Amino acid sequence: MSTLPTYDDVVRAAQTLAGVAHRTPVLRSATADARTGAQIFFKCENFQRMGAFKFRGGYNAIARLTPAQRDAGVVTFSSGNHAQAIALAARLLGVRATIIMPHDAPVAKRAATEGYGGHVVTYDRYTDDREAVARRIQAETGATLIPPYDHADVIAGQGTAAKELFEEVGSLDALVVCLGGGGLLAGSALAASALSPACAVYGVEPEAGNDGQQSLRKGEIVRIPTPKSLADGAVTTHLGQLTFPLIRQHVKDIVTVTDDQLVETMKFFAERMKMVVEPTGCLSTAAVLHQALAMPGKRVGVIISGGNVDLGNYARLLAG
Repeated sequence: MSTLPTYDDVVRAAQTLAGVAHRTPVLRSATADARTGAQIFFKCENFQRMGAFKFRGGYNAIARLTPAQRDAGVVTFSSGNHAQAIALAARLLGVRATIIMPHDAPVAKRAATEGYGGHVVTYDRYTDDREAVARRIQAETGATLIPPYDHADVIAGQGTAAKELFEEVGSLDALVVCLGGGGLLAGSALAASALSPACAVYGVEPEAGNDGQQSLRKGEIVRIPTPKSLADGAVTTHLGQLTFPLIRQHVKDIVTVTDDQLVETMKFFAERMKMVVEPTGCLSTAAVLHQALAMPGKRVGVIISGGNVDLGNYARLLAG
């Protein structure tokens, strides 16, 4: 197993990303504060390049490859945002990228991935093994696999979002982070432990896919069948060999929210904060607004993970 990343790796990733990744805004909402009784600081990664935090980890991972590895290209598997991140980062760094995507991935995410120059190979997420497809392509091409979350350089890159948040707003009582495979949560936890040691870090999953919550409770990685949720970026079946130990060490708890709560939170962002946020990006905020995590009187950081949503589907959800 690879060595677990540390906060020093997050610092190095921030140096790699300086001038390339956007330093995304931290926004406030008087309505959210009044509703929760907390001071909430929204780190808006929906305004990141390609529309999500994933650009940070994808670019950091490819930037650290050797010249020979870059020449052979990269391969990854993703339901959408990591796909776009790798495709864009690879284009910026002059590297070929093959992206393995489920055939039912959101149309907008596939179109964006191809628009960034990624070569898309599709599979059936309910019957095929995406990692086996990746290994076949690796064997054929010699490409380096950069998985969506279980990769030290990816985790370190994702942690730069929380690093920026703490640098801007100071110490926090709590940090609430969306959770799929755990790259963002693990990286954020590293930043919190270094920059705000008393900060309690929480992960938030879709109710239908609470493998992380089960894993934290049981003390070992729990695997579940592929869940179905509006939060398509968080329908992972298990945490990673790198993300789980970091989460177990640094994360206080993992809670869940329902799809209905995600839709209500999308409406909150649209109506009150004038932002487009995808369902997965709403996970952390939904937990706070709907009191899965009640924090009256606390200073709370919330990471909005992304804003890549099919506009037709977005309109239907808001109108429902």
